[in-house]
Amino acid sequence: MGKLSVILYITIAIALLFYISYSPNRHSSEHHSHLRLQQGHRRLKLRSNFTFLTTRGGGGAAPADKQHHHHEPVAFDPLVADMERHREDKEWERMYFEQHHQQFAEVAEAQGHEAQPEWEDFMNAEDYLNDEERFNVTNRLLLLFPKIDVSPVDGFVSEEELTQWHLEQAEREVLHRTQREMEVHDKNHDGLVSYSEYDPPSWAKASDGNTFGYDMGWWKEEHFNASDINGDGLLNVTEFNDFLHPADTKNPKLLQWLCKEEIRERDTDKDGKVNFNEFFHGLFDLVRNYDEDTLNSSHHADDSSEAPAKKLFAELDKDGDGFLSDTELLPIIGKLHPSERYYAKQQADYIISQADMDKDGRLSLEEMIENPYVFYSAIFSDEEDYEYHDELR
Repeated sequence: MGKLSVILYITIAIALLFYISYSPNRHSSEHHSHLRLQQGHRRLKLRSNFTFLTTRGGGGAAPADKQHHHHEPVAFDPLVADMERHREDKEWERMYFEQHHQQFAEVAEAQGHEAQPEWEDFMNAEDYLNDEERFNVTNRLLLLFPKIDVSPVDGFVSEEELTQWHLEQAEREVLHRTQREMEVHDKNHDGLVSYSEYDPPSWAKASDGNTFGYDMGWWKEEHFNASDINGDGLLNVTEFNDFLHPADTKNPKLLQWLCKEEIRERDTDKDGKVNFNEFFHGLFDLVRNYDEDTLNSSHHADDSSEAPAKKLFAELDKDGDGFLSDTELLPIIGKLHPSERYYAKQQADYIISQADMDKDGRLSLEEMIENPYVFYSAIFSDEEDYEYHDELR
């Protein structure tokens, strides 16, 4: 089976290269003119979506899924992702040094040592991306196609295969950031993080309990203990990854904690439960938006209509008391805190919608080669102005 797959891809690649090289001049001219039009004044640029998570004082970053409405697309190409991680690590190191060694940072600036060699590396990386001799998009797609077309190996990339590909890239990115955060909090360097090592933010320590956000539990011991799967009072890298990214956890204790967090945030009358009004004005919108995105629907229900919300509320309210408890929120917690798979599917759907020329719901190698910058659109910009593609958010 493995040999057949290799033969299949070699045959397809040779056929495509022959087609591109020896097709009639008019087609070749139109093809290259189209690519030139696409490229024009455009340039592949590394993204800058860096956020320094430990700026609240003594650590204590909020879970990443708290910002899920601003989720950024992952790089399609692992090589580009590696460049972005390298660039982000450099920026993280610089900001961490400024945060925790401010006196030295000020001295360096006063002495005119603010030059950052990493920016030279950054620009060199962009030059590499835009040098067709070193980074040829067509060749990259030829290399990556068989890595994506795996289940089954049939010469096409399906939505599920592309979703899985993006999910794997996202999980690699998330784990990398977790490991970087762990280096900060693992003060005794034993590969584990205790709650005492993971300090609450400085504003929480100084708070009288009335500060906005004080009641939110992301920095409290309850969240830490819920992430501690084996109950040893320490978080290994897997548990710490769940701690920072609870939306992707399979830990029942942590999922229950997420439900309790939703109750705390939405419970405006502070009775410990969510009534229908509290559900309708907030939670229901998140569920509806998730369902519409999942179904690729452009239909938006009438905001004034409470009927669908009442129906869902009744389904969730198992004991029929007119309130939702944290346990009753469990069936929809994945819609309130979308996982990386949800965003990977969004990205896959967008790419297929743009590159699937024959509209059969899957991508051939030829379609990918004919639409190369669809796969690199998250780092593609016009002229000197960098723009994110909102379709991938």
